[in-house]
Amino acid sequence: MTNALILIDIQDAFIDPANAAYWGERNNPQAERNAARLLAHWRQASRPVIFVRHLSTTPGSPLIGAGAEVQAVVAPLPGEPVLEKSANSAFIGTDLQQRLHDLGARDVTLCGLTTPHCVSTTVRMAANLGFDVTLAHDACAAFTQNVQPAWRGGTKPSAQAIHEAAIDPLHGEFAQTLSTDQVLSR
Repeated sequence: MTNALILIDIQDAFIDPANAAYWGERNNPQAERNAARLLAHWRQASRPVIFVRHLSTTPGSPLIGAGAEVQAVVAPLPGEPVLEKSANSAFIGTDLQQRLHDLGARDVTLCGLTTPHCVSTTVRMAANLGFDVTLAHDACAAFTQNVQPAWRGGTKPSAQAIHEAAIDPLHGEFAQTLSTDQVLSR
């Protein structure tokens, strides 16, 4: 059975210092390096790799233009698919589901940015579509500006708390959550 690696939105906008105020505090600064380790492993094993990048439709978003490019640390090689989306799920507006079926992939391993948004939404949809999902939690990251607790009069939690709160309901219900080291040792 084929296990495909899906790298979600690991884009330049997330590491550009000019966007620091836009995103806020970030957890897990090693997320991209861990994603690169997964990518190297998948390539060495000749397993399928699919890149997804978010092309924002929101004026002024950092995920437009140069900020939408895939980070160099996980740059796609010629021939590796790069799917473009403008929704939170990598399955919406793309042919990801068909590509996975064509590859014979029933198992998918996911990582990327940001944990509570595009990663979480893609994990949930993948599981609902019948894929067995592994989430490499330390190859994902969250930002404080991605949450809005004002509706309840709350204060912003830390980026780590946001990350964990996004993963906790996924683990066991939608995915098996593992560290990069655990994924690589399987």
